[in-house]
Amino acid sequence: MTGIRKVFAAVFAGLALTLLSAAPAAAQADKLKLTVAGDGAEGVTIQATHTDGRRLDKVVRLVLTATGPDGQQIGPVQLDPQPEGQGFYSSGPVLSGGKWKVTVKSPAPLQSEATAVVQAKPQAQAPRQSPTPSPTPNRDSGEGFTWWWSVGAAGLALVAVAMGVGILLGRRRTAEENN
Repeated sequence: MTGIRKVFAAVFAGLALTLLSAAPAAAQADKLKLTVAGDGAEGVTIQATHTDGRRLDKVVRLVLTATGPDGQQIGPVQLDPQPEGQGFYSSGPVLSGGKWKVTVKSPAPLQSEATAVVQAKPQAQAPRQSPTPSPTPNRDSGEGFTWWWSVGAAGLALVAVAMGVGILLGRRRTAEENN
């Protein structure tokens, strides 16, 4: 009977330690750390993480407001997550040239707020010239496609010949064993 009591005591102690160690993580989960910066042009980027450094694993609704150099007001603008990474948000080109005071807020349950001064630089008026395209074939257009088919067909033929030789050698060996 004492062995069973020791097992129950050990299980209870392990469960209590597990629950107590999870409590600080749950307490930290109610806030976000928002890092606000300019994107080098007319937009804003935001990196959202938990205050304990963990990456954000769900979509959070972030709202941006900004005050410009001449008292111009922008926002509230709802920000959408970007494919660059977990917790990465971008506003797109919403600012004009100059220094802007940008505030980003997230609502409850992960309520947070961050403010930063961002230097927006307007895009050049003339469009940039793209480099001349390379003469290599475009994979999406189908050019060079026959070359890949010929390589695949040659590989398939080589596999078929190897299998045929293996079958012939196997039949010859069984025929010699039967005689």
